[in-house]
Amino acid sequence: MKIYAYPSSSAEKRLSVIQGRVQSFNPKDHQAVARILEDVRKHGDLAVINYANRFDSPCLTIENIQAGFQEYETAAGQVSPEFLASLDRAASQIESFHRKQSVKSWIDTPRPGTLLGQIVNPVGTAGIYVPGGKAGMTPLVSTVLMCAIPARIAGVSTLVMATPSTPDGTVNPHLLAAARRVGIDAVYKVGSAWAIAAMAYGTGIIPKCDVIVGPGNIYVTLAKKMVAGSVGIDMIAGPSEILIIADESANPEYTAADLLSQAEHDPMASAILVTPAQKTAEQVAEAVYRQLKDLVRQDIAEASLKNFGAVFVVKDIDAAFDLSNAISPEHLELHLNSPLEYIERIRNAGAVFMGHYTPEPVGDYIAGPNHVLPTSGTARFSSALSVDHFIKKTSLIHYSETAFRQEAPDIIRLAEIEGLGAHARSVTIRLNGGLDNSRGDTAHILSDKIR
Repeated sequence: MKIYAYPSSSAEKRLSVIQGRVQSFNPKDHQAVARILEDVRKHGDLAVINYANRFDSPCLTIENIQAGFQEYETAAGQVSPEFLASLDRAASQIESFHRKQSVKSWIDTPRPGTLLGQIVNPVGTAGIYVPGGKAGMTPLVSTVLMCAIPARIAGVSTLVMATPSTPDGTVNPHLLAAARRVGIDAVYKVGSAWAIAAMAYGTGIIPKCDVIVGPGNIYVTLAKKMVAGSVGIDMIAGPSEILIIADESANPEYTAADLLSQAEHDPMASAILVTPAQKTAEQVAEAVYRQLKDLVRQDIAEASLKNFGAVFVVKDIDAAFDLSNAISPEHLELHLNSPLEYIERIRNAGAVFMGHYTPEPVGDYIAGPNHVLPTSGTARFSSALSVDHFIKKTSLIHYSETAFRQEAPDIIRLAEIEGLGAHARSVTIRLNGGLDNSRGDTAHILSDKIR
């Protein structure tokens, strides 16, 4: 990894490259996804099966597009007891964390004669997209937990999952075990943009969803972006990223390993170290080079670091946090002697991992907080996937006549300023006992009388 003194023109140039790495949707991709969405919208299950047969498995039919009971039973016998124990521990801890996010309906009486409140309801149906990995053989079990658990805690009544099938028309048994553990109602063996279209529009077999969540490739991401508005989505996610702030207490081997843990995701991923210690910078850069050599995904990690990795040496820890807040990373790790002292300095980050024994994978799998996080600087204004993504909040308002008359002049005045005479009239007609004999300017005349 190359070391840059920050601030400097070379460091600013490198930072610009990193922050500008977000994949743009080229016109061909946009047109291709638009055709898929329209095809599924018009032809439903037949279109979904056609795409699944072409790209995932020729074995899929309308009859077996949904995982059946026997498939769950077979899957249960194919996973180890140790896996199930780890799955249960992760699920339990994720559930415990997300239960603290629950909100309830409430009613208040803030002024005499008024009643205000909020009704909190879950969406009816939520869809989860789970990437299948290469030929379905790298199951993203953690995604199932992170997406389904907050939906269940929110009270969603119907929870479905779409994931690409393996070439033989099955679903990885670890995914089915996870789906059963978190109470997913149906698993459909479809992937890519046609899976998003199916959950957005409904196909007959696959139900129309109110919210769709979960990560995916550029086609999944573009499809989610295009259906947003007709269905709720979690976020438009970009490539993974990590930023580590380290001082002299950091273990260079730990820091290097953590940088590589994100670099191995994707050639577009970003891994950044920010430190005030030149020696730490040099030691970590050397450790990254050594550890890179024996990675299974060496080519991916090497491309990521070459294109979007960097070590920035700053004047002090305060400058490190200023730079981090400007970048707004998805994952922020604090390899500091006393990380808790700096919490108030953090403004923009998807998730923060504090201390030398809290690497990012702890949050990916088992700690409890959600790992579906804002990327590409969007932590400036957005948050991790949570229970809130699966609920709706409806306002309640009630006024007695006395309270209404007390505030009516202000309502009329504001309505008239906006030029909305009918709004003002709906108030003045009540002040006048239901009488309206002014042929169009009653609101103005009556409001004059009460000024």
